[in-house]
Amino acid sequence: MYMKKIKILIASIFMVLLSTGLMAQPNPPGDHGSGDDEAPGGGAAIGGGLFVLLGLGVAYGGRKLYQLRSLDNNE
Repeated sequence: MYMKKIKILIASIFMVLLSTGLMAQPNPPGDHGSGDDEAPGGGAAIGGGLFVLLGLGVAYGGRKLYQLRSLDNNE
């Protein structure tokens, strides 16, 4: 039991120390896009995906609410 805890502790410390060396490399200076008015990272649009995600969340919540009410009506 005691050895298992030590092994888990050593593995956890090893993972934390290993993860610091795996960080992403930064872009070179001046490589933010083709023009001066472009945002860093190329100006990727996330608006469409955000609305899809919100719509799916509303649909999932509505389905769960419908299931909850139908379960209450059956009892």
